[in-house]
Amino acid sequence: MADPLAALIQQLARLPGVGEKTAARLAFHILRAPPSYAEELARAILELRQRLRQCSVCFQLTETDPCSICADDRRDGALLCVVASPQDLMAIERTGAFRGRYHVLHGVLSPLDGIGPDELRIQPLLGRLGAGEVREVILATSPNVEGDATALYLARLIKPLGIRVSRIASGVPIGGELEYADGVTLNRALEGRREI
Repeated sequence: MADPLAALIQQLARLPGVGEKTAARLAFHILRAPPSYAEELARAILELRQRLRQCSVCFQLTETDPCSICADDRRDGALLCVVASPQDLMAIERTGAFRGRYHVLHGVLSPLDGIGPDELRIQPLLGRLGAGEVREVILATSPNVEGDATALYLARLIKPLGIRVSRIASGVPIGGELEYADGVTLNRALEGRREI
């Protein structure tokens, strides 16, 4: 039988961004905490796995189907924001600025990793667009090679449907210094400029 501490460290080290040292610190934190903390943590992990599923409309993670965003009549159904992951949806929601609806692809095109259009939630997206309610699609994939390729691919599929397609802006971050920005970032900032 494996040492329980070593087993926990091994499992924690499998989490993304967690190395062996961080996993050991987390394991010792759990060990030093009251037993109720470990029980609550274990229960939260089990409930996450048992209760969350994908919304049948937008494919975000939810307990209810449809999710609270899809079921909210106050949301603008004519405005659809396409994101790569549930984490991206959560990031946009945290701003409180977007009042439309979402579609989660659950990935981006990455031929080198074997991820093509069939591995993403593209067909359900096109089905939603065929219903006629959506007037604009905002492509909110990350501004990297895979995100840009996915956005371009989707734009080519959506534009013939007569739906406006836009892309989130990218460029120099607020508080950033121009002298430290790379050429691609500066180029995008210049291309995405707007009148003030």
